[in-house]
Formats: sequence, C-alpha cells, structure tokens
Amino acid sequence: MLGKLLLTVDAIGLLLGAPIADYNHTHIFNPRWTPHAKFHGAQTITLSVALGLATLYYTWRSPPSPSIKGHSPPTPQQQSQQQQQAEREFQRDSLNTALLTGTLYWLAGLVAILYPGTDGIDPEFGPSGFPQAPIFVGFAGAAVVGWGVELFLARG
Repeated sequence: MLGKLLLTVDAIGLLLGAPIADYNHTHIFNPRWTPHAKFHGAQTITLSVALGLATLYYTWRSPPSPSIKGHSPPTPQQQSQQQQQAEREFQRDSLNTALLTGTLYWLAGLVAILYPGTDGIDPEFGPSGFPQAPIFVGFAGAAVVGWGVELFLARG
C-alpha cells in the first residue's frame, strides 16, 4: 500500500504541478510569449495531466475476472494457483506501466535543460537557474520508490 501511495503522490504532482506552475502570467498568459510558445506550454500542461490520470489508473486498477483456459476443468487448487499467478502478472504489468507514465514527464523536464538556449526561469522572473530540478527528481523518485516497494511486497 505504501508503494501505491507514493505512486499516487507522483500522480498528484503530475495532475497539479504543470497547471499551477504554467497556467499563469509567467507562461500561458505571458504577453511576451509567442502563440507557438504558448501552444507548447498548453501541450505540456495537457501531457502532465494525462500522464497523471494514467498513473492513477494503472496504480489502482483491479485485475479482470479470471478466465481459466484449458480443455479439462481445472481442480480448485489449480484454478486458485492460476488465478493467483494471473493476478501477480497483472499487478506487475500495471505497476510497470504506472512507473512509465509517472516518470516520463519528470524525466523530460530534467533533459529539457540540456537543449541549447533553455533555462528554468525567464529572465524577467528571476535569475538564471533550474529550480524545478529538485521537484522533478522528487516526484520521479516517489514513483520509482513506490514501484519498487510494491514489487518487493508482491514477492513476499
């Protein structure tokens, strides 16, 4: 459960972070930004929210009803073992997908600073720097730790 809660913290960061940080006078409503720059700002906000929703979905979705394949009916013990195995595989796949959706945005943000001419802050709003880095690392780290905790607990 701790792992899923950490993945949820990451998802909340995705759902709220970009809209709070970018839907204001420093980005979308900045009169100095060109329409194309605002387009990319809106694209970033939408991507962050979509990834947050996907992370929540894959973190908390339930396994489908079991369907046991085979020609002869399985014994109750075989059916139980097959169902448990299918649920473990389903949960592992869900967690792997939640990790992917929960970290892509943050990783892209960390890499974006490496492109020529980029900066974490426009000069009119403060000195040059990358104050987003600890936030991006923190939320991505929550996703990675949450994923790892859930996988570790699933083995136990």
